[in-house]
Amino acid sequence: MKEFENNAFFWQKVDTLYSSGDFKVTNKKGSVHKTYPSLTYPCDFGYVKTLDKGNETPIEVFKSGKDNKVNAIALCADIINKRFEVKTLVGLSDEECEEVLEFLNCTDYQKSVLLKRGKSIPSWSETE
Repeated sequence: MKEFENNAFFWQKVDTLYSSGDFKVTNKKGSVHKTYPSLTYPCDFGYVKTLDKGNETPIEVFKSGKDNKVNAIALCADIINKRFEVKTLVGLSDEECEEVLEFLNCTDYQKSVLLKRGKSIPSWSETE
């Protein structure tokens, strides 16, 4: 079994979700985390609000630069809040993606993995 099967169609949907709203910055690059003051944000952090059956559902975003292409998604396991969280990485360089991953893994209470965007289209995903 492959570790992660990349699918270009998945990333098209991710781009659509991200571009469906306006990005609002809540924490500027270099600002201090409110719960963990020893952590500083490696890039701008905020959210895009989308509507889910009338409810606003924010998509959490780490963003850098003017590029609006989603580079990666971080999947986080948070044992304090007892949930999985997804963070969207937009316009980041490879180095910035690594900085975000380090930022997300700085506590013993949350651990994260990074799913980077690929260009492959698996044969099972193609329709005739």
